[in-house]
Amino acid sequence: MNTVLTKERLEQILDQALQNVTEQTAGVRLHQGDQPPGEDLCTVHITFDKGFNTSLTLCADTSLLVRMARNSFHEEAVTPEDLEEFSKEYLNVLCGKITGAMYQATQIPAHFGPPVFYHGRYEPEGHEVQFVLTYSDDQREGAQLIHHVPRSHTDGAVSDQV
Repeated sequence: MNTVLTKERLEQILDQALQNVTEQTAGVRLHQGDQPPGEDLCTVHITFDKGFNTSLTLCADTSLLVRMARNSFHEEAVTPEDLEEFSKEYLNVLCGKITGAMYQATQIPAHFGPPVFYHGRYEPEGHEVQFVLTYSDDQREGAQLIHHVPRSHTDGAVSDQV
């Protein structure tokens, strides 16, 4: 994704998709800010394996994901399995929107693999952070959408912007 569009245009596509999908599927409004998620968080990671050689990681406060799952399932109680199922399906829907927007912008079809859920923070090996979009909601719960690109072999450095 990083060589076809400008970084700013890619950020705009990801931001618009995330805000729309979050409000439509979970009834939560997120806005960009600079307060990262806290210590109790979950991560969902997905890799684009056709069309773009990148990956996306969503790190979010567990309480935010639980609330989003409750809203989506219309249930008050959410089990750990429900949380994982919701989080993976949410990222699937989000990446579907992103893939559609990317195709409109580039005419390059993309495909992504299945999402993987983690308790805590996960950072994919062999990739570095290109940029991070940080969000919070009206309850000061946070999330970050992180765009990863393959690690450059020139300097071997990994970004620490997470």
